[in-house]
Amino acid sequence: MDYIALAAAITAGLGLLCATAVCIVAICRAHRADVVSVLRALPGLVTALLRRKL
Repeated sequence: MDYIALAAAITAGLGLLCATAVCIVAICRAHRADVVSVLRALPGLVTALLRRKL
């Protein structure tokens, strides 16, 4: 049972690491105006998600 938990933790960690790398590469390759507009939209997205969750 411990091996299954360890494998799950390693898989989750690698998945998070890969997702982070993909996001960083996407931000670096994007045009500056696109990145700025996405960052400006984040607060509205967070409030909408919080409102829907409650």
